[in-house]
Amino acid sequence: MTNAAPAPAAGAPVIHASPPQFSYIPPFGLRTVIGCLGMLLAVHVAGFNEHVTDIGLSDIRGAMHIGHDEGTWLIAIYEAFNIAAMAFTPWFYTTFSIYRFSIFVTAVLALLSIPAPFMPDVTSLCILRAFQGLSGGCLPPVLMTVMLKYLPPQLRVFGIGGYAMSATFGPNLGLPLEAFWFEHVGWHWLYWEVIPTAALAIAMMAYGLPRDPMHFERFEKFNWLGILVGLPSICSLVIVLYQGDRLDWFRSPIITNLTFWGGAAFIVFVINEAFHPSPYFRIQYWRSRNIQASLLSLVGILAICSIMAEIPAAYLQSVRGYRPIQMVPVSLVVALPQLIMLPLIAWICNNRKVDCRFVLAGGMVCLAVSAWLGTWLTVDWVRDNFYPLQILQVFGQPMTVIPTLMLATMAMGPADGPFISGMVNMLKGLASAVAFAIFSTATRRREQYHSTMLLDHHGTQQLALQGMANPIDQQLGGTSVDGAHVAWNGLQVFHTFVHEQSLVLALTDLYYVLIWVCLGYAAMNLVLPHRVYPPRAPAPNTPAH
Repeated sequence: MTNAAPAPAAGAPVIHASPPQFSYIPPFGLRTVIGCLGMLLAVHVAGFNEHVTDIGLSDIRGAMHIGHDEGTWLIAIYEAFNIAAMAFTPWFYTTFSIYRFSIFVTAVLALLSIPAPFMPDVTSLCILRAFQGLSGGCLPPVLMTVMLKYLPPQLRVFGIGGYAMSATFGPNLGLPLEAFWFEHVGWHWLYWEVIPTAALAIAMMAYGLPRDPMHFERFEKFNWLGILVGLPSICSLVIVLYQGDRLDWFRSPIITNLTFWGGAAFIVFVINEAFHPSPYFRIQYWRSRNIQASLLSLVGILAICSIMAEIPAAYLQSVRGYRPIQMVPVSLVVALPQLIMLPLIAWICNNRKVDCRFVLAGGMVCLAVSAWLGTWLTVDWVRDNFYPLQILQVFGQPMTVIPTLMLATMAMGPADGPFISGMVNMLKGLASAVAFAIFSTATRRREQYHSTMLLDHHGTQQLALQGMANPIDQQLGGTSVDGAHVAWNGLQVFHTFVHEQSLVLALTDLYYVLIWVCLGYAAMNLVLPHRVYPPRAPAPNTPAH
């Protein structure tokens, strides 16, 4: 037995040893940078495969002769497996090694894109998209671990900024890419566009990522119940969010059964994770105030950003009849400046004198002001009117996402990475599903309300306005000698005006709600979480005298 170390004298400084480093982590250099950038590119490849096909779904449906209802299942099934995969990925990349696991899932994602345009029916395409979603969802948790594990402490905040690109830069670049591939190359490339970039990402990862060992002994404690219960439960709940509004929520037996059985299975999954010796993520982290605030904020912030990106697209497409290629500048105004803003905000947050909670609150205020400007929306707006709103989001999105990720990760130790990574990424994916459900449900309900109010007002005031003549009939009177035909056309124009006005009022209502939600999140993050500091390299050990 070795002798115990002597106790330090009273008043003497206590010298702590540096945390032990894993032997397979290489010294930081150009090769590591290339590997990290390859991992970042792979995540963007998965994001483009998700967003480009979602945005171009109407074009894909037309080319492949797929109906509207069947097309919605393509999105729902892909997103369900994509989000579910994020929860279980950390266990698998820890077992099979980051290097091998990342290359494998990226290759699967790219290879499955080749036969996608040639699927004979919707069922086979849904199965293929499910496997693509499963492989694509495995990549974001790996990116978070790579950035936190292989970058030196003084650069980890910049790694968080790189990870934040998947939430700010990638989604806003989906619309320009869809417009380019469909208008200039061909609709097949809405699927195939991931192939060349995936090959480049694989080459960079193969060169730069360390070849860490595999740990097959982990299968001795494999959490079978967790994956058998958790995977279908998460998929069920995500499908409910994507299909709920279309199927009228709980008036549909499908939604009712998926919610009940999926919710019950998810409760079993959470209880199992709390007590299993080898969980996929630790429920106990929710006891931390920082984890509570950051994870709740992450879902809310990403949902807010998704809804703010969806409103201009919905307006320009439904009211102005824009094609995706005509909406490209609106997305590029947000996407391209992120290449500068993300490193800039990461540099600001990497300063120990800066409290990232105040940066987060400032970003929420920017988003609130953007939403306030959106309340001035009218049917006369065109693409250029959205530019001031988008410019504010250029500052707001990175100012909210990077501090939120810092609050979630900076207080954790190295051993906590795989457990917090799966939880953060699952909630990050779930935010898109929540945003989709909120936007579709709120827009439909508020549009129906405003349409009813406008028609009711018209019916009430119709007799009082008879003496002022009907401007629609006056404009259409010379187009045909058939009075009934003119009256029919006038009624169609009138209903078009009512639809446009009711949609604009519904979108304005969403902007009003977003103002208060943004301000509420700003206040919550100033009060609930504790301050965290950016990491620094440990001081070298010095001998005690």
